[in-house]
Amino acid sequence: MRWYKENQRVLPWRGSNDPYKIWLSEIIMQQTRVAQGTPYYLKFLEKYPHIGSLAAAGEQEVLKLWQGLGYYSRGRNLLKAARQVVSVFKGIFPEDYMDVIKLKGVGPYTAAAIVSIAFKKPYAVLDGNVFRVIARIYGIEIPINAPGAREIFQGYADRLLDKKDPGTFNEAMMELGAMVCLPKKPLCESCPLQAGCSVRENNMLSVLPLKLDLKKVRTRYFHYFFIETDGKFAIRHRQPGDIWQGLYELPMIETDAQGVLNIENAKNFLGEGITFLKPLKRMVHKLTHQRLEIIFYEGDMPQETSNGTLLTDAKGLKQYPLPKPLELFLNDYLCKPDTLSR
Repeated sequence: MRWYKENQRVLPWRGSNDPYKIWLSEIIMQQTRVAQGTPYYLKFLEKYPHIGSLAAAGEQEVLKLWQGLGYYSRGRNLLKAARQVVSVFKGIFPEDYMDVIKLKGVGPYTAAAIVSIAFKKPYAVLDGNVFRVIARIYGIEIPINAPGAREIFQGYADRLLDKKDPGTFNEAMMELGAMVCLPKKPLCESCPLQAGCSVRENNMLSVLPLKLDLKKVRTRYFHYFFIETDGKFAIRHRQPGDIWQGLYELPMIETDAQGVLNIENAKNFLGEGITFLKPLKRMVHKLTHQRLEIIFYEGDMPQETSNGTLLTDAKGLKQYPLPKPLELFLNDYLCKPDTLSR
């Protein structure tokens, strides 16, 4: 804690005991680097300065502001949790851990961070940084994602917790993992715990923490169509039950493992009026458990398309939240001087 007070980074949500700001920062920073997430935190706080203003927002508006952060279920859950606070707790963020953990998108780590930092409740956080610090200090050779591992590591974190100042202790542990006890090339000479570190004494820094390889990556093949109709192009709303739920995209066909587009299938999907399909760009987009191989095509359609599409132009597109690959493609393609009359 002494090290933390002298070496902590200056971050816009630090030093505040406002549970709304702490919760907002924690949700945005999940699976996100601080440098990437900080501008989003500031944008959200400017647009929605309190939880009531966020709860009153529409999903499309929130997802548009979230665009580019990925893991869009976090954005949807952010809105749902804000509405829970308004409807269940009359707009006042709950202080009790068991109430906080019931909020949509809030798990044990996030709940512990909120109640310890905002309300000084004695709950120890356990995120990736804390897992790493504890595994190395105590030389724990249990894979952190093995069955029962969380309970074991949580026991260590709970015993270490400074119950008089749990918020500062939790932030210190997370900061130590983020700034010193790095996954690769840890800065051991700067670590306040180096004297008693088990892995340093036993030369196991490159080994711990252990983690089971459980990830199975699925490859999918997406074919997107930029279809112009009277100076506008078609987009559609992604439906529940798959990635990017609630976002918008160009009309798309997903093909099998060969990744080959059958032109007759394209005509059946887009309509016989399609005059040509020209491949424009190939892209690979990696998600946690999926690899997307994407091809973008352009074509002409003399009449309005169907299949649940709507028509927009470059200006109108700004109101629709897009997956990152679509955002990158359309920003590049629509900037070309020979693309549509804008």
